[in-house]
Amino acid sequence: MIAKLSPRQRQLLNGLLMISSVVLCLLLSPTRLPGMELLGVGPNWFLIWVVTWSLKHKVLSSVIAGLTLGLLQDSMSSSIPSHVVVLVIVGFITARLQRHIKEDLITIVLLVFILALVAEAMIALQYALMELRPIDEIWLDYQRIALSSAVLSSLWTPAFYYPLHSWWEKLQQ
Repeated sequence: MIAKLSPRQRQLLNGLLMISSVVLCLLLSPTRLPGMELLGVGPNWFLIWVVTWSLKHKVLSSVIAGLTLGLLQDSMSSSIPSHVVVLVIVGFITARLQRHIKEDLITIVLLVFILALVAEAMIALQYALMELRPIDEIWLDYQRIALSSAVLSSLWTPAFYYPLHSWWEKLQQ
């Protein structure tokens, strides 16, 4: 069916799918369904999306995706600390690593796990630099939040990775 579409129709359908998946991230972020929360922390849907996007796109496109989703995430929560910087860096790192990464599920899940830890470390660093809270409190919260977010984000990665990855594969054929 996709092969019968014109290039313009493919582009429009791809844009619609991307916007829909971002809206799904927006809706899932504040949602806490059973299996989507660990120690009061949910998966980082925006990070999962940026990693998934960055595995198939160039660095500039990945940085722009990180910037856009970071702004969306900051608009849904406090902009201090900023998620923009975090997701831009995640997009940049993932896009730079894409040629070295074997695209099997275990590798992608491990990448999301590590980048979730890095992302939470950058958030904790922003708290420390702004001196909003004592360092010992930041460190205790970081351990709980980072591990919970990394575990849940990596477990939920296939929910976004498989549909988007297979769509992009079909689109390239």
